[in-house]
Amino acid sequence: MKDIVVGMGEALWDVLPEGKKIGGAPANFAYHVSQFGLPSCVVSAVGEDNLGKEIIENFTAKGLNQLIAEVPYPTGTVQVEIDQAGVPQYEIKENVAWDNIPYTARLEALAEKTKAVCFGSLAQRNVVSRNTINRFLDAMPQTDDRLVVFDVNLRQGFYNKEILCNSMKRCNILKINDEELVIVSRMFGYPGIDLQDKCWILLGKYNLKMLILTCGINGSYVFTPGNVSFQPTPKVEVADTVGAGDSFTAAFISSILRGKSVGEAHSLAVRTSAFVCTQKGAMPILPSDLTD
Repeated sequence: MKDIVVGMGEALWDVLPEGKKIGGAPANFAYHVSQFGLPSCVVSAVGEDNLGKEIIENFTAKGLNQLIAEVPYPTGTVQVEIDQAGVPQYEIKENVAWDNIPYTARLEALAEKTKAVCFGSLAQRNVVSRNTINRFLDAMPQTDDRLVVFDVNLRQGFYNKEILCNSMKRCNILKINDEELVIVSRMFGYPGIDLQDKCWILLGKYNLKMLILTCGINGSYVFTPGNVSFQPTPKVEVADTVGAGDSFTAAFISSILRGKSVGEAHSLAVRTSAFVCTQKGAMPILPSDLTD
């Protein structure tokens, strides 16, 4: 395969009230990209334990390509509590397998065939995985049409200004939600400006191709130099919002790679995310009217 779309970082179990489901933003992203018919791969690490074996078996059953290292740390788990509005609250276990993703010859070979990659801040909380992510970005073809997506994904206290700043410099597409934007802009020293102005500042400061801002029920924006696309959030009956943002990113990037306009990609991303909100868990099968 070539022109592969990679989701890189945490692969773990979301332990929900009704039982455990496989989660982690990179796996969710790569899975949904594969549903749009593009070659995708998830890169992560699991433990030498039953939970790790189950993740690999699950991805294999879903037909999801994977480069998952087995390392001598426990497979990651997240305790997820869903509030009355269907919004998840996370307790993420530390010093687990995905904190220790090794950089290998196989991973370097994958990087050399990668057209687009999505990574976040959470998987960079440990220096091992952080260095692996940066080495992977260095090994990718340095072409103008490659897509390097930084999906901020702030969780608990697992981020700092240095990691955020470096990641924004490394990416050319930034995805952030309204709550994260408030935190980031406070850290970077421009708290008193409205959300859109903050986005324009980040777009220019980091020379981004695109900045995606999601605002929950208040819609979403895609900023490109000189233009902004807005889409309202569809009203749906929410089962839970786990993985909805990852499906948004997957649909958007898949559309852009297929040559669609920003507006077309944005519309598909919104509809895909809304559907995922109506389903339990992060990896439902998407209906054909979205993926065709």
